[in-house]
Amino acid sequence: MITMDLNADFGEGYGAYSFGADEALLASITSANIACGWHAGDPRTMRQSVERCLAAGVSIGAHPGYPDRQASGEDRWV
Repeated sequence: MITMDLNADFGEGYGAYSFGADEALLASITSANIACGWHAGDPRTMRQSVERCLAAGVSIGAHPGYPDRQASGEDRWV
């Protein structure tokens, strides 16, 4: 049997701001990259994201970023 891991970035938000449809993704993904460090994540959002993924049976990993919130912590050099 062939299996496939369907992965998505997850938990991208900061405080009152959310940047994705995380709840809708949970039914479709098998693993998630949790936004952390400087990548659009705060401690509360990270904890909730991990808890939601574990409850849904979704594997988790880290999605760290650079200290640049204006660019969402991505490596965007011009």
